[in-house]
Parts: sequence; structure tokens; C-alpha cells
Amino acid sequence: MSFRARLLAAERLNDSLLCVGLDPEPSKFPAPWTGDAARIFDFCARIVDATKDLVIAFKPQIAYFAAHRAEDQLERLMAHIRRVAPDVPVILDAKRGDIGSTAEQYAREAFERYQADAVTLSPFMGFDSVEPYLRWPGKGAILLCRTSNPGGGDLQNQRLADVDGSPRLYEHLAQLAQGPWNTNGQLGLVVGATFPEELARVRTLAPTLPLLIPGVGAQGGDAAATVKAAWRGDKAATSAPIIVNSSRAVLYAGGDAEFASAARQVALATRAALNAAR
Repeated sequence: MSFRARLLAAERLNDSLLCVGLDPEPSKFPAPWTGDAARIFDFCARIVDATKDLVIAFKPQIAYFAAHRAEDQLERLMAHIRRVAPDVPVILDAKRGDIGSTAEQYAREAFERYQADAVTLSPFMGFDSVEPYLRWPGKGAILLCRTSNPGGGDLQNQRLADVDGSPRLYEHLAQLAQGPWNTNGQLGLVVGATFPEELARVRTLAPTLPLLIPGVGAQGGDAAATVKAAWRGDKAATSAPIIVNSSRAVLYAGGDAEFASAARQVALATRAALNAAR
């Protein structure tokens, strides 16, 4: 099954647009795990178990594992998700961006070592930094387009020519991803919830692509405005998936032994807010 088809199936199965980002920070773990990087798998697995019926996807951020020499725990976590939530796709948030044989190795890392269903990429070295990922049948490649951070506009919002009406860089990228770059139908785009007007513009330019939308929750993105800008379909289903990510707001909803239950309650509330806005 393709990444896009898996997203649509998970959306229907769990009635959800919510993606839970897995960004483990041991300093924020509940006691007695606080500060213990050896508990990264345990913490994340508890979050997965508590929310697996509420999400369209999970999104582990590789840096949070690699910084603690916990890549082996990430491998275990990916295997755990496949076992307990086989119908939920997993996006490896790695933001890789290189060419040639190096890109081929990054693709092997994401799709062979970690068995991810999709990976996030930085596309600013051009199509030959993306193409190696498209050789993997059924896998997704999600390109940074208009990101949620304040500095994203330093490059992404600049016009390609000093002429009114000239496309901005993020608009040009959305057109490439919707059109000539999407050789296998597996591309998606990352667009931040903190810029709903630009999110709506990307959806206009890329009407069929999956959109991974960070920024709801701790970053302050509004759930209703996000869905209004990006959702295309009726209340029940869409042909253009949106994957609305929340990480810290879910992971650290509770600071005691009941952290997983607290995470579930926040995930339930976030899912409900997103669904109400369809």
C-alpha cells in the first residue's frame, strides 16, 4: 500500500487528522525516569500505546534519539509501532538534504534501517536530492515548503524575481512538488500551522498532496484555522490528506506516573477540535 493510501486508511480508521510527534526529552520525563536517556523507548512506547487509536500518523524526530545515542531505541520504537499499530503510518522526521550516493544512504537509513513509511526532506539542493527517495515503492518523501519557525520566511517567502506577482520560493516549490517532481505520486509538503494564509495558498497550488502541518499546540497554531486552510473534502473524508502534528503538548501533558493517560486526554481533545473544524 502506498504512503498516501495508508494515510487515508488511517484517517478513516481512527477518525483523525492528528499526528503525535515523538520528541523525547529525558529532562522532561516523569519521575523516576527524569533525566534517564535509557528510558526513551519506554516513554515513547507508553505514549504510542495510549494514543494509537487516535492518530493518523506518528512522527519520531531522529535528533532527539541520536543526541542521546539512542538510535537502537528508535529502531525498537519503530518495530513497536508496527506491532501495536500496524495501520498507522510512521513519518521519520529527519529533514535530510543531500545528493547522489549520500542521499541513497539516507534513504536506506529511513526506509530499510528504521522501516519508516515516509521521511521529511530539505529540498533546497534540487530534485536530485529528492529523487533517490522516490526509488522506494510505496514510501513517502515530505518536502519542507513553508515551515512554522519565524525565520522560515528569510528564504521561503522571498520572490524569485523583483517583480510584483512573481512566485515566492515556497509557492514555486509547491508547484514543483505537485507537478514535475512528483514522478511516483508519493510527495508531500511540510507547511506550518502558524501561517494559515500561506497554508491555504499551498493547498491551492498543491491540491492533491499530503500536507504535514506542525505548529499546533505548544507553537501556538490554531486547530480550526489550520483545518479551514488545508482541508479539502466533506466531513467524512478527503482525497488530499492533512497530517496535523502536535508533539510537546501531548508528550508532556502530565508530569507524573499518569503521563500516558494525560497524553491521551490531550490527544482526544486535539482530535476533537480538528474534526470539529472539518
